[in-house]
This record gives sequence, C-alpha cells and structure tokens, in this order.
Amino acid sequence: MEVFEAIRTRRSIRKYQSKPVDDKTLEMVLEAARLAPSWKNSQCWRLVVVRDSVIKQQLADALLVKVPTNIAIEAAKQAPVLIVACAEVGKSGFSLRQPGIPQTDKGEWWYMFDVALAMQNLILTAQSLGLGTVHIGLFDAGEAARILGVPGDFRVVSMTPLGYPDEQPEARPRKPLSEIVFYDKYGANNAL
Repeated sequence: MEVFEAIRTRRSIRKYQSKPVDDKTLEMVLEAARLAPSWKNSQCWRLVVVRDSVIKQQLADALLVKVPTNIAIEAAKQAPVLIVACAEVGKSGFSLRQPGIPQTDKGEWWYMFDVALAMQNLILTAQSLGLGTVHIGLFDAGEAARILGVPGDFRVVSMTPLGYPDEQPEARPRKPLSEIVFYDKYGANNAL
C-alpha cells in the first residue's frame, strides 16, 4: 500500500478480531516507529508492547479514571496488542539559550512532537499491513506509568490498541484545504 493510500484509508478502530498479531508483523510496525524523525535525532521514545490481558485491563482502568464513558476502553482490552508510548524527559527540545525564548521554556514539551511522529509512523504502517489502531491520549498517565513500571525520568504519552479490525468505520468529514491552508500570510486564500 502506498503511503498516501494508508493516510487516506486510515480510520480509528475500536473493535478488534481476536486473531493475534504475529511477531514479524509486530516487528515491522515497531521498526516504522523506530525510524521516525526526532529533534536532534534524540529518539526519546520508548514503546511498551502489552499482550498480557491483566495488564491491558489495568491500563483500560487508567482510561476510566479520566472519562468513564471513553469508547477506547473496550478497544484497549479487546485488541491482541496494546502499545504504550513513553518519552524520556529532557532529551528533546531547546539546548541553547536564545533571545526571545522565555527561560521557563526549555523545550520540556518537545518530546510530545517526537512521540507523535513515531506513533504516526507506527499507525500508518499498521494500516498498510491491514491492522487497525486508535490513538488514545486521555488517560491517567501517572497510573499507566505505575502499572508498567516506567522510570521517573520518562512520561507515558499515548497508547494505541493494535489488531485486525472487526469494523469498517466510514470516513469522518475533513475540512477543505481552503479552510486550513494559507499562502504567504495567515488568512490569505490564494489558489494554487
């Protein structure tokens, strides 16, 4: 599958078949994440692959803490694999003091971008291999870190179930380019 086709056809999957994801396929998905770009090649992400049903249940409970009606809870439990993305704090972001950059902004947030790039690679590769995913970002990160034994200098950032879809959701509406793209200056809608 071409990259653009994977982007175009990707959907958030919340229902999964019980069919396991074989090790070779899982490794391809993880390799795609490994190859993602990052700030100064810091590669601050770490991925925890969870197949154990008890741990998946505990992580699903961490989703319950924030939003009891979170529809990703069942997906986290049901999918054969749950991938949890963590980031090493202090590895990614500004390294030089520069004029105009507040002293309080040392790039502590930049790891979010790096993890997002790795997860996007993972999600699009999964799509190209016939697997489904759904990005999960609303959960008790501290509780997830405790469950997984994540060290204190790392943060749990996101997670995604991974498995063979048991649903085919329709595409959600997208804004037209004319609403989100400007040329030369913000608000300028010159045509291509």
